[in-house]
Amino acid sequence: MSGDSGLILIVGGPTASGKSELALDLARHLRGTIINADSMQIYRELRLLTARPSLADEKIAPHRLYGAIAGGERCSAGRWRTLALGEIDAAQSAGRLPILVGGTGLYFRSLLKGLAPVPDIPQGVREASKALCADLGAKEFHRRLAERDPEGAAKIHPANSQRVLRAYEVIEATGTSLGDWQARQTGAAAYAGKVVALVLEPERQALYAACDARAGLIAESGGMEEVAALRGLRLDPTLPVMKALGVRELGAYLDGKVTRDQAGKNLSQATRRYAKRQITWFRHQMPEATHFPARYNAELKQQVRCIAKRLLHVK
Repeated sequence: MSGDSGLILIVGGPTASGKSELALDLARHLRGTIINADSMQIYRELRLLTARPSLADEKIAPHRLYGAIAGGERCSAGRWRTLALGEIDAAQSAGRLPILVGGTGLYFRSLLKGLAPVPDIPQGVREASKALCADLGAKEFHRRLAERDPEGAAKIHPANSQRVLRAYEVIEATGTSLGDWQARQTGAAAYAGKVVALVLEPERQALYAACDARAGLIAESGGMEEVAALRGLRLDPTLPVMKALGVRELGAYLDGKVTRDQAGKNLSQATRRYAKRQITWFRHQMPEATHFPARYNAELKQQVRCIAKRLLHVK
């Protein structure tokens, strides 16, 4: 069975919404294989910071693409898509339902709608753009991007250096903005099979409380040690793994710049902001999904199971 022609189930939502628990429950009852669609859970050094499924959870149902790549590598949406299609194919060939779970909108977009035909960026342009960003600083570099691609720059926060760099190097190398390249997308590489999508969209106050609880647990239960170990690898600071939530916030405590309590508060704030952006993406980019206005919990469990089975046409 081809990995782009069979039935798949997507479980999406913001961080701390309970989507991993939902995916695990559905995998248990629908004979599913859980495939990671989170851009940070794919890195093996980040089990705690990314709240990766536990070893016990991984024994309940097959889990794929969790901790699959070393932090010293870059996992683009295109690379993830290739890996995910391979795992989808393997699951379908084994008679299992592929359940893709995560909160990275770009990953889902690359799978469902294909990839924009952006040419490869020469290494020289990449290095020059990275050096310019380091020399100017994030705010000024973002302003430089805005001069050449105002529409693209308006969609990216100056602090998101990875996306700013990507937009800058594309227009620098090709003379065409990343947005224009994406507009040329034909959709020929879009996923051809049936897609059922479930999205958890909790009420803001409940979600923020869950974000705070998660941040506190990470900070007090090994997160500091995980950040210290990651920093000990002396990786390129522009690598995606170094941009994970918690690396900068908890690293500030390790550097003696803030108190432990303040580091936890900063991580909570960053987690809330990230969750808010995720909610916005799913709301606007996956309106066809079935949205549940709550965190996953025991009361929601039976409702979601019934709806999933109906949409998937299984008993």
